[in-house]
Amino acid sequence: MQQPWALWRLQAKRLTQIELRRNLFSWRATWIYFLAFIPTLIIFIHILFNEHDASSFNDDTQVLAGIIQLYYIRLGVFFGCLGIFSRLIRGEMIERSLHFYLLSPVRREVLLLSKFAAGSAAAVLLFVTATIVDFALMYLPFGAAGRDYVFNGPGLGQLEAYVLIIVLACLGYGAVFLLLSMVFKNPTPGALLFLGWEAINPVLPSILQRLSVASYLRHLMPVDVGAKGFIALLTVETEPVSGLAATLGLLLLITAVLLYSCYRIRTLEIRYTTE
Repeated sequence: MQQPWALWRLQAKRLTQIELRRNLFSWRATWIYFLAFIPTLIIFIHILFNEHDASSFNDDTQVLAGIIQLYYIRLGVFFGCLGIFSRLIRGEMIERSLHFYLLSPVRREVLLLSKFAAGSAAAVLLFVTATIVDFALMYLPFGAAGRDYVFNGPGLGQLEAYVLIIVLACLGYGAVFLLLSMVFKNPTPGALLFLGWEAINPVLPSILQRLSVASYLRHLMPVDVGAKGFIALLTVETEPVSGLAATLGLLLLITAVLLYSCYRIRTLEIRYTTE
């Protein structure tokens, strides 16, 4: 009760607003917009040049699930968060501007969590918007059948699951990349190692799969896009996990990463002569 919570909330609010503007309204964010909306463009072309009848309904549902699981989770959100969160700490160190924050009367933990909140808000806004637009465009050409599937069938439930998956992916990858930006001078090699870990995670023992963001998100998928071919033989099938348990497990992993990041930033030193 004796801590200055009101001051910390005010500082966090101001810092988050500053960082959010820098992440969303900067020319450097152009390629992140591209990562978020390139599937939207592809789906739009699909609408223009392909017929949509009852026979292709299930196929389009599978395609949308594949876009979420194979593109957004594995590539789009992954590299989008890499671009957003690696700039929050390491990018400012390279630009030699981070020391202005560190010399100001703001707790480093407040600074770190504000940057995480701003980066997460930017990533969630971009990728959730793209996901909703993708979903709408996928079922719009089916007319009445598409509206019935969305509003009277499992459509809205699937959309809610996709939105939750994207939000958790942004938070999970964001926390990891924010930590990597403090641990490594160049976070890209560490990010590539993490990408490899995420790729081989399905073939690892179930206990090691818990250290992966994608492994938790896989349990939340409303439409199964299973592994095929040789990869399916190597995939280790884990016991079914409820959506609540998968969500709480990932949130605990994110919390652990952020707590360690708060510890790291308290001991962070800047030596511009070696950067």
